[in-house]
Amino acid sequence: MPTSRGASVRPLSYARVDRVDDAIALVSSEPNGAFLAGGTTEIDLIRLDVERPELLVDINAIPLREIDDLPDGGIRIGALARLTDVARTPAVADRFPAVSQALLLGASEQLRNMASMGGNLRQRVRCSYFRDGVSPCNKREPGTGCAALEGFNRGHAILGTSEHCIATHPSDVAVALMAFDAVVETLGPDGARTIAFDDFFLVPGDAPEREHPLAHGELIVAIRVPPAPIARRSVYLKFRDRQSYEFALVSVAAAVEVVDGRVAEARLALGGVGTKPWRARRAEAALAGAPAGPEAFLRAARAELADAVPRRHNAFKVELAARAAVRGLTEALR
Repeated sequence: MPTSRGASVRPLSYARVDRVDDAIALVSSEPNGAFLAGGTTEIDLIRLDVERPELLVDINAIPLREIDDLPDGGIRIGALARLTDVARTPAVADRFPAVSQALLLGASEQLRNMASMGGNLRQRVRCSYFRDGVSPCNKREPGTGCAALEGFNRGHAILGTSEHCIATHPSDVAVALMAFDAVVETLGPDGARTIAFDDFFLVPGDAPEREHPLAHGELIVAIRVPPAPIARRSVYLKFRDRQSYEFALVSVAAAVEVVDGRVAEARLALGGVGTKPWRARRAEAALAGAPAGPEAFLRAARAELADAVPRRHNAFKVELAARAAVRGLTEALR
């Protein structure tokens, strides 16, 4: 396999399994083993010589594609459910329209038909310095530096950054799921566990190479979204340089419940601005009891962005994110 670093051949083994236990055992037994689902990101990174697995375990035959209604009104989505199938499931579109909208805006239909929900959450950043294989990148090669800090950083993060990494998380649907307190269900060598969405995505800090708290061989098996009546009128908006097949400069998942003209509850999450899907809890708190209107929405958004750390090329995101939040919250009122 040709690579960007000059090596002509790199051994790569492949196995296909139809049981979760077998997949976990195989990947756990190989230090450089990895799961393969839709492959829409993994294969690209292997071709770029950014990822170097020695064993790929194809999990597509495992029955993890179910999309189930839960008795309490929530939804449980199998990790191998394809993005298009989830977006077009009536229960998702009716109860969590922002989730459906985020999926439909996330990629071309061809990619949505291949990409899995679990893989979407685990996808690596789209930072060009990470992917070029040669630039200093602490995420790819810890300790080498971050070329984006002083490089072309227009698409990079302004929230949750560190001096070691400013790459944004690229997922659209993760932003919407973050707004509604989704949880990730996993199985691994040490058994099953449930991880809150906010804990599943890690900010870079001093260890940008670590993006999730998953152990080696730990497999996402499902995403569970708890019931949230407020979500029925939710919206997902995506602001980008072009209207198709493009990552967000800023995106917004928003929902508002109003009683007697004042905000009784608000949900707000931002994409394109954070090193993880960004739950705007400070803005939500500021909105509680406030008049439901653009002025209060803007104050709350600016409170959330008070700690933003803009760089040379992405300073515009501070104002863009504030205005996008206002628009999202306003549209959620309709």
